[in-house]
Amino acid sequence: MSNAQHLANVMVTAFIDAVNRGVDLVPVVADSTSTAKIAPFIKAFPDRLVNVGIAEQTLVGMAAGLAIGGKVAVTCNAAPFLISRANEQVKVDVCYNDTNVKLFGLNAGASYGPLASTHHSIDDIAIMRGFGNIQIFAPSCPLECRQIIDYALDYIGPVYIRLDGKDLPQLHDDDYRFTPGAIDELRKGEQIALVAMGSTVHEIVNAAEQLTEQGISAGVISVPSIRPCDIEQLRNLLNPYPAVITVEEHNVNGGVGSLVAEVLAEGGCGIPLLRLGIPDGQYAIAGDRASTRARHGIDAASVVKSAMRICAGA
Repeated sequence: MSNAQHLANVMVTAFIDAVNRGVDLVPVVADSTSTAKIAPFIKAFPDRLVNVGIAEQTLVGMAAGLAIGGKVAVTCNAAPFLISRANEQVKVDVCYNDTNVKLFGLNAGASYGPLASTHHSIDDIAIMRGFGNIQIFAPSCPLECRQIIDYALDYIGPVYIRLDGKDLPQLHDDDYRFTPGAIDELRKGEQIALVAMGSTVHEIVNAAEQLTEQGISAGVISVPSIRPCDIEQLRNLLNPYPAVITVEEHNVNGGVGSLVAEVLAEGGCGIPLLRLGIPDGQYAIAGDRASTRARHGIDAASVVKSAMRICAGA
């Protein structure tokens, strides 16, 4: 497997390759060229980038207009400002009007660390799930990210892609193929299922390995496709387990934990569920990633402790 990569770099490479194969793609940024790591694209196609300045509402509105004009419009800026400041434009201009815009939420979760709640995006999946008519993805590694982006650029309609702000290693072999809606079972287990989306998938992979050393068999399930989502597949994967833990760098409400709770409840599955994430009514702390995840119980070590407690019947 290849070395870790920043998902924004994967995004930019995908954009360049798309234009080279004939996609009429136009990135729109809000003075976020450094955040988007878009310099290689500008060098290759200096006349294709639109920079609206620090004006996120204009960013989304202009992207919708470009899409109506026949372009494949992609927005590239920090997730907290895309989702919060341009909320109405995302809802109306993109989702309600079904425009062919691809929204990239960069540095999602608590990627900005010490910059705290103004720069954290721990509610983006919840908000986007509340909007109709938009597909939602949260890639966990470079290969998966590239395939999701390639799919999104070919798909006609609104898409939101949540991208982490740190380098992530590969989780898949080269023969991996992303399928919209499909659930990704990375490891089979017997005693407890660990479920995550995006970068916290790496935490549950590490947790499962540590649990094996403790004699506990943990399954690892990644949900890269939030909408569409193969609900039946997810339920069938979880149903054999005595307990489930979900892990996300997102509020516990509205993200993958809520999705799993809905799937289990609506399927009549009487399986205990523990949702780990930013607690209800709280913000993520201001700190580096390791400190943040440890404080909120979403790092591998904390997941191990929670799983051992559940498996011990505590």
